Amino acid sequence: MADRISTEHRSWNMSRIGARNTKPERIIRSYLHRSGIRFRLYSKKLPGTPDLVLAKFKTVIFVNGCFWHGHNCKGFKWPSQNREIWRKKINDNINRDKRNYMLLNDLNWRVLTVWECAVRDKKAVDIEDCINRILSWLYSNAAEGNIPGK
Repeated sequence: MADRISTEHRSWNMSRIGARNTKPERIIRSYLHRSGIRFRLYSKKLPGTPDLVLAKFKTVIFVNGCFWHGHNCKGFKWPSQNREIWRKKINDNINRDKRNYMLLNDLNWRVLTVWECAVRDKKAVDIEDCINRILSWLYSNAAEGNIPGK
């Protein structure tokens, strides 16, 4: 199927996608803050520049976009054009994530990954369920966690 927009316009659209302050991040930050959880944003002192750093829990949270990090959900589909470039880009992201998680574990930081599909375009009930899963994980002893969508 041909793309509906030109290659130049697609490139411009993709260049506008930000890595920080995404909608899923803002949703999670808002609910955590309302729950009394305090955090710092984007600590460059830690491997991978985590989205949220919860020093009290010695925990970092990454809010990963399903497309950019190759999540196996309905929000991810391999692009049909420039397949080799996209496959390399997304696989490099996955490998970098794994490396950063190992480095953080070596520094005794707990790592939680929350996937975009867990909060994106959902009803408030589903988002609250996601936040409850985050809070439950925070108070557990798990070193790593993963919160996907349903």
